[in-house]
Amino acid sequence: MEFIALNIVLTFFIISIVLFIINILTSVWAYRDSLRKGKSKEYAILILVATIFFPILGIIIYLIIRND
Repeated sequence: MEFIALNIVLTFFIISIVLFIINILTSVWAYRDSLRKGKSKEYAILILVATIFFPILGIIIYLIIRND
């Protein structure tokens, strides 16, 4: 019984780490992409902060507004 609980906790921990790394990678990508598209550094930092704190919603909104 203890092995099952430990396995669940370990799996949850690994999934959390992987999701955190994906969040950081997508935030850095959005930051670099906004700079590459010629946006100001302040705009790029705003995108970076928005995608770090609101990962799914931030990326969706950025993908919608990036071509403007």
